Amino acid sequence: MSQRNCNSGLPTREPIRVGYLFDAQYRFLSIFNPASGEYTRGNVLDENGRDTGKEAFMASFPHLVDVGIMGSCAHGRLGLCLEAGIQCYQRGPQVSAPNMGLQDFHRIAEQCRGRVFQFALGGRGDPDQHEDFEGILLACAANGIVPNFTSSGLGLTERHTRLAKEHCGAVAVSWYRNPNTARALDLLLQTGIRTNIHYVLSRTTIDEAVRRLGDRDFPEGVNAVIFLLHKPVGLGSSSNVLSVHDPRVREFFELVASADAPFKVGLDSCCVPALVSLRLGVDPSIIDPCEGARFSCYISPDMKMMPCSFDQQARWAFDISGPTMEEAWQSPAFADFRKRLGSACEGCEDRMQCMGGCPVVPEVALCDRPERV
Repeated sequence: MSQRNCNSGLPTREPIRVGYLFDAQYRFLSIFNPASGEYTRGNVLDENGRDTGKEAFMASFPHLVDVGIMGSCAHGRLGLCLEAGIQCYQRGPQVSAPNMGLQDFHRIAEQCRGRVFQFALGGRGDPDQHEDFEGILLACAANGIVPNFTSSGLGLTERHTRLAKEHCGAVAVSWYRNPNTARALDLLLQTGIRTNIHYVLSRTTIDEAVRRLGDRDFPEGVNAVIFLLHKPVGLGSSSNVLSVHDPRVREFFELVASADAPFKVGLDSCCVPALVSLRLGVDPSIIDPCEGARFSCYISPDMKMMPCSFDQQARWAFDISGPTMEEAWQSPAFADFRKRLGSACEGCEDRMQCMGGCPVVPEVALCDRPERV
């Protein structure tokens, strides 16, 4: 997610809708363009509305909420993931739990009205397979929130794509390397939806990533290819975690840094330590370190709010079945997560660019600097 300076003094009115928001507590302006999906944050302003040159560490309420509407994988096929080289971090094929109820989803959306730009719909299965998929999209529309979701494409239909075209900002297809992947991409692109590819980057998939990125070998018409770092969570194995000492890692990130492709190339924030530690000359203004508990959060199907969906052990979870999202955001659990980010790798001159990497699974940080702790 890119950050650009968008400060031009204090706003003359108090914005409450998707478009732009001024955070009165932390004194910075955010802009979201629903048409392009571009999201920018300005620097902190002083009491006179002047730019201090400092980036805000957090917001008074999340700007992006990852809502896990799926309690179980509708397809329940372990082989689908493994054949694609993917090890589901939410153990979707092994867990059978209720999907999030539409009433609970409405409660979340209503609390986010005028405060949250986007929802990322997810969970343990394909969001398009939720029994109230249309109702969920309508709830987002009613509250001025732009929904996005990721699908394997296995059960995606023309009805789903029509709904997505009407209500969603973008749809991502998991790179599962099978006919469903190609069929889903074709269906979405033909419908005219902004379509991305989500590619899990691991020891077993990095060779293909290097080749495809080097050859610009992704389907024509996709908006972006987003690379997501493999985590040893759920079904994810430690043996599949990449090492910063693997020469393929540098080769991959050098390709990313110099990418000149007909599609955008993106990385999840878990990849940021590599961009910083490998010193690839990437503009710091387009790097966003972990946003968990700072600008984003995850809500599970059973209404547990936590800084990140990778916290599958619920170490930082806060039950919002009764309490509000505001209470969770201000809770000691979220404060502890922020403290870990803000105090990581003391002594490293670049620590605020990556904040030490992932607090949930620190071993995935692609950095071998001596200051790393």
